[in-house]
Amino acid sequence: MQRLKTILKKHGSWEPYNEYIVRIEGYAATDFSLCIENSKALLEGVSKEVCAKKGIALEKASSMSGCLKTAFKALGYPSSSTILQIGTAIANVGQQMGNFRNEIGTTAHGKTVEELQKRQNSIHELTGNFLIEATSIVCCFLIEAFETDKPLKPIEDEIDYEENESFNDFWDEQYGEFAMGDYSFFASEVLFSNDPKAYKNELTAFEMMPKDEGNNVE
Repeated sequence: MQRLKTILKKHGSWEPYNEYIVRIEGYAATDFSLCIENSKALLEGVSKEVCAKKGIALEKASSMSGCLKTAFKALGYPSSSTILQIGTAIANVGQQMGNFRNEIGTTAHGKTVEELQKRQNSIHELTGNFLIEATSIVCCFLIEAFETDKPLKPIEDEIDYEENESFNDFWDEQYGEFAMGDYSFFASEVLFSNDPKAYKNELTAFEMMPKDEGNNVE
């Protein structure tokens, strides 16, 4: 699922879905029913997020198929479009994934020894790989389609501590040094190291101050 990981990182607001990927990959070799359950949750989650971002309400208790179909429609594909038809087919695969999860799951209902053995026989490596890759492909498409007309997550400009001597002196003059045993650090160093975003905000505010208030620090 490396491509999906890359896309989640590329479009930062989607990164929390990495949680499902960790579970999917973690359970793939040990308990495939949990792997499928998290694959289904990932598909549903991405579909619902697309709908939410587009302001499209889902029907209550909407099925996996319903979530996916609505997500494709939310992206603006007309009913006659090939993309939506493909999306519908994919939605059907997603629905069957949910059914497969119910068939092999061990926790939803108690199972006899024979049922547990049949469950193990039904989980073929090729089937598992197909379902995982299908999940990844669909999620990649939905996210990329949604983000097509949006800029990527902005990369914050790096700040060089040594290049902001005036601000550092100003900050240190106000807050001094922090001692920890045999070690001591200037306030500006502590701020820069522990919260770069706060450092940048304070630096910006300092640069906007009238010169007689801040920028005259010797």
